[in-house]
Amino acid sequence: MSRSPDHPIRVNLEKCGGCVHCLTACPTRAIRVRDNKAQVLGDLCIDCGECIRYCPNDAIESRTTSFSDLRAFRYKVAIPATVLYGQFGNDTTPNEVLSALRHEGFDQVFELSSICELYASAAEEYLAAHPQPRPLISTTCPVVVRLIQRRYPSLCGLIVPIEPPREIAAKILRATLPGVLKLAPEEIGLIHITPCPAKIVSINRPATMAKSYLDGAISIRDIYPRLLQALKKIDESTIMHHLFPANVFSGLGLGWSLSGGETRGLKKHRTIAVSGVRDTIRVLDQVEAGQLKDVDYLECMVCPDGCVGGPLAVENRFITKSRILRLVSMASEKVGVERADFGPFVRENFLSFQHPVKPIEVPLLDPDPVEAIRKATRRDELLRLLPGKDCGACGAPDCLTLAEDIVRGLADLDDCPLFRKEIR
Repeated sequence: MSRSPDHPIRVNLEKCGGCVHCLTACPTRAIRVRDNKAQVLGDLCIDCGECIRYCPNDAIESRTTSFSDLRAFRYKVAIPATVLYGQFGNDTTPNEVLSALRHEGFDQVFELSSICELYASAAEEYLAAHPQPRPLISTTCPVVVRLIQRRYPSLCGLIVPIEPPREIAAKILRATLPGVLKLAPEEIGLIHITPCPAKIVSINRPATMAKSYLDGAISIRDIYPRLLQALKKIDESTIMHHLFPANVFSGLGLGWSLSGGETRGLKKHRTIAVSGVRDTIRVLDQVEAGQLKDVDYLECMVCPDGCVGGPLAVENRFITKSRILRLVSMASEKVGVERADFGPFVRENFLSFQHPVKPIEVPLLDPDPVEAIRKATRRDELLRLLPGKDCGACGAPDCLTLAEDIVRGLADLDDCPLFRKEIR
């Protein structure tokens, strides 16, 4: 296995055929193909999972929390992303999915849709109280946060200072469960069930707090076969009861797994919802250029159609989308959040960041400024020699990246087959 430190994305070298599908799919130029094998550069990777999506050999994998890791906890709580409900047939209810999680060893399951609605209420209040700057940007997608930190550092101040629903849920559980269960906090494991490899990074190295309230994340791909088997054994009349909140599914919250699901809850403000890496980058380019100041709130998700397109999901995203929309329609009249009940959470900053989002420095050509200038000059000279085809045949995603790799001593001009052809 080839992996980058602190990143879940890794390359199974036995399966990797050295094609350039992952190379061209990566939005941050974090992949190289060397010796006919893909390599992930940890200082550039944002764990979006595009490489997983496009690899024809299933050679790109994501390391998430294993079931054996759960043995470290006396009491285990699953906090599933709402997209999990769309992975099963239309005859499978959310209650049955939650019951299946209990059957697979979780002592409690925390239903997240009402917390999504709570986030929307908090965001609406924050927007009303802070008319500037604009547009504010959602924190729901951890890849978007990391993309902004690396590629758009000037936009860090536009990220709305509210923790994403998964962290809010975990924080509530951290505040309540130890006293109720008479257990030490470290004996309680809070595990997110996710379609996204970036969630494990947001837990291990959170951007807005010293330590995540979550203890780990299990991918939907890993737990799906277990849940399928468990669903065959569950009595359909089983009713789940939760410590907090009560078993009421929020129609608004269930829709958060879809692009535009979050902005549906911000009825008083001008919003834009965008999904997919390329479209997200286009919109953030516009924000950076000051072109979207008439928009109040921007919901960005790097996966196509939102979390339903997550690379660690199982079901076709179009089928999942149809199933989630059906659940939203069934639950549309139900309210998971009474604003009067949750007002104190907002007023006491319980939902707010501990620390502001800070930029992540892009690696320089050289730590010595004088040497960096010399290398930049050499890079530009090399770029004029290269064909400008951006074909990926050299093992780098484009000619500019190859030129930078050469001046860093990581590649050679002869790596470009078109250059070799021209000089013969």
